[in-house]
Amino acid sequence: SKRLLQTDRFKTRLKKPDSPPGVQTHFCIGKYFIAGHVMNIRSRMECALPAQPCLLCGAASRDGVWCGACDTALPYLSAARCPVCALPTPDGSTCGRCLKRPPQFDRTVAVFAYAFPVDKLVQALKFGEQLLLAPQLAGRLAQRIETRPDCIVAMPLHPARLRERGCVRDPPPQSALPWKERGRNMRKAFACTGDLSGKHVAVVDDVMTSGASINELAEALRQAGAREVSAWVVARTLPHAG
Repeated sequence: SKRLLQTDRFKTRLKKPDSPPGVQTHFCIGKYFIAGHVMNIRSRMECALPAQPCLLCGAASRDGVWCGACDTALPYLSAARCPVCALPTPDGSTCGRCLKRPPQFDRTVAVFAYAFPVDKLVQALKFGEQLLLAPQLAGRLAQRIETRPDCIVAMPLHPARLRERGCVRDPPPQSALPWKERGRNMRKAFACTGDLSGKHVAVVDDVMTSGASINELAEALRQAGAREVSAWVVARTLPHAG
């Protein structure tokens, strides 16, 4: 199935469209995550429908957007990773970076490494309006959650970028910056006016790269009184992956 994941057909299916996107990814992920446990009716309907082609290899499948064989080949993160930032560690203990400079968030729940084909799936949802991917990706994330928070927050976007891609910040997009510049770009980018005293807040995002965005948002949530902040992301960029 690994060979199938690299076919031209898969790459064509997920190519970026020419028209500008109108969907805001983070709210899609957050929305479908909250509704992720209410899937019984949908599952029954899927059983009554004919098998659909897998988005990754094209084979007939009743397993969802992609088939079980392709799901097995996806780059799931191993259990040996830092519980705070989700980067790999030899024995699953907290990494040296988080020990030396603890971030504002307490833990990271991540499902995949941000590598092929997950990177293409996220981009298809983010820029290609492939909304059918949202419940599939969010469902995988929901399976990793062990502790229920008091509230869930989607990573905010500035209104201009919200209209373009689909509260509130307006620095240059993080994806356009090198890792070392992302922290400076996000300083004081967020503010929280609500009272979160004693609350456990989960921040939902599609991808964590340097962690700068979530760290700055977590700091704002802490200043609003949050007792605990968790980062929930579909994918984690690994250092060697850029």
